Amino acid sequence: MDNNTTPLLEVEGLQMHFSMKGGAFSRRAGVIKAVDGVTFKVFPNETLGLVGESGCGKTTVGRAVLKSIDPTGGKVIFHSKTGEKIDFVPMTNKELRPYRQEVQMIFQDPYSSLSPRMTVQEILEEPLRLAGHTDKDYLYEQAKIMIEQVGLRSSHLMRYPHAFSGGQRQRIGIARSLITRPRFIVADEAVSALDVSVQAQILEILAELKEKMGLSYLFISHDLSVVKYLCDRVGVMYLGRIVEVAPTDALFNNPLHPYSEALMHAIPDISERQIRSDILAGEIPDAANPPSGCAFHNRCKYAKDKCKSEIPELRGFTDTLDGKEIFRESACHFVEEIFYNHDKEMV
Repeated sequence: MDNNTTPLLEVEGLQMHFSMKGGAFSRRAGVIKAVDGVTFKVFPNETLGLVGESGCGKTTVGRAVLKSIDPTGGKVIFHSKTGEKIDFVPMTNKELRPYRQEVQMIFQDPYSSLSPRMTVQEILEEPLRLAGHTDKDYLYEQAKIMIEQVGLRSSHLMRYPHAFSGGQRQRIGIARSLITRPRFIVADEAVSALDVSVQAQILEILAELKEKMGLSYLFISHDLSVVKYLCDRVGVMYLGRIVEVAPTDALFNNPLHPYSEALMHAIPDISERQIRSDILAGEIPDAANPPSGCAFHNRCKYAKDKCKSEIPELRGFTDTLDGKEIFRESACHFVEEIFYNHDKEMV
């Protein structure tokens, strides 16, 4: 991705802190920093993957970006189709309403995300009705177009969700998310509830629709093979922070952060698919009581004294991939010493 291209979405210093309460009077007992200063960009027609072990904060990032939960700090700057730069964070739901058509979400569970009391036609038409469309012929025509775009038939519009398989329901969910012709989609574990064979079909649909409709995705997943297949770039999260961002091939072939490297080591065969935290040394720290300094230092084989006391910033680097210059970021104090002079042969 050309770093000079104007981003579609810019997330700057995003925070999602939750207060813990305890004691007889439910006094504030501490803070869980589920998301703590996350910064990234998503460019037009790009799929940015977000990966990390369970509990790292990646789902919270997706929800905070779309304001389904209110961030406690930072900026989420969206470049609207009118050319405006809008920061979602301070806006009310009423102020956000004009932009809801441009940003949508694909949910993880195709069974609970569709109302069993509505036909497929009603499910698809609902976002358009909320956007102010009332013409019945227009609503039906848009529903028909969208259901066919995801590989189902117009005759399916009269049916209820219980008549469909999990993969078909996820197609309906995708159609509902795209019927307002959004430009940016958050897909949170969008294929994780499906069989592997069905996952491949849904990923093909997402890839095809990205090209047809000029979409950008924030694709959140713990499945590294899915991320490798679908994403242009990947952000790696650990304990509420992004520790590396890189083009997908560069990350998988040449990680520049100890945690990213550990994830690659944890999948000796990419067909194993899932992030295997059992192979990573040590325990995931408690988010309510994170380590000082670099949060990964207690599991990092390269850790030095500095890592235990200073939080590393996410820094940019130029690298080469297939003879082309690329831009990538790493939050490691010793990235130059360890990774630019380190033999990365997998062991």
